[in-house]
Amino acid sequence: MPDVRPPAKSRPVPALPAACGVGFKPQHFEAILADAAGVAFFEVHAENYFGAGGPPHRRLTALRERFPLSIHGVGLSIGGAGPLDRDHLVRLAALVARYEPEAVSEHLAWSSHGGFGFPDLLPLPLTEETLGRVVEHVDETQAVLGREILLENPSTYFRFAESTVPEVEFLAEVARRTGCGLLLDVANVDVSATNHGFDPRAYLAAFPIERVSEIHLAGRFETVDDAGLPFFVDSHDGPVADPVWTLYRETIARIGPVPTLIERDDAIPAWEVLAAEAGRAEAVLATARARRGGERDAA
Repeated sequence: MPDVRPPAKSRPVPALPAACGVGFKPQHFEAILADAAGVAFFEVHAENYFGAGGPPHRRLTALRERFPLSIHGVGLSIGGAGPLDRDHLVRLAALVARYEPEAVSEHLAWSSHGGFGFPDLLPLPLTEETLGRVVEHVDETQAVLGREILLENPSTYFRFAESTVPEVEFLAEVARRTGCGLLLDVANVDVSATNHGFDPRAYLAAFPIERVSEIHLAGRFETVDDAGLPFFVDSHDGPVADPVWTLYRETIARIGPVPTLIERDDAIPAWEVLAAEAGRAEAVLATARARRGGERDAA
């Protein structure tokens, strides 16, 4: 791959704590202020806060005063064939400047074309041409925001015949050329591995872990395809599945504690239920922290 540009320069920002956070939902606001139940940070979808004010911003301001914050975009269409929507990018920049979050992330996906938006994060052909376009879009985004972003690995349901670059290599090369970080969604790895028949552990072993600044965990919908084979959908509407917990524990045992988010965007449970699931991830991270501490003491 011939591009040898140095990493993009960006303003350093504080990191998220190497602990567990959750996606913020307005129905949990009062419960969080009364007792955050050990949850270390919160993440919001950027597009929900593109308005100028009102209750969403009053709640987010109060939350930001108390907790670290991650802003997760779902509509920038970094993998789109056309240019980035400058109005969308400017609104994202204003939101980031307003709240100065510890992390800003987007997806290796596209969700708009020709002025039309689609209610999904769609896959893209992993080719040299697409790689160049994604690099340009990440560069542009980071230049406008004045900071590094994190790019998330997708969940996918089909592959393009013209793809020539393995997904892990594609993400690693985007990070190398742009200086961006990566958001490792372990649940997405499990979904894609099941749907395409590859080994999720081999994928995780090859992933550029040194660029990972956040991990996501989420629930899935399980069904079968026309051939009767298992087929998973990244649904975010239930608890994290046991096989994903296994992959997560193995990953953290290998790389050490990384800021981890529990995503829940539909069928929202009571705050106590979501906080308990975050506590399960926090226990994995605490074990890794203790192990690392013991290794330092032994040295």
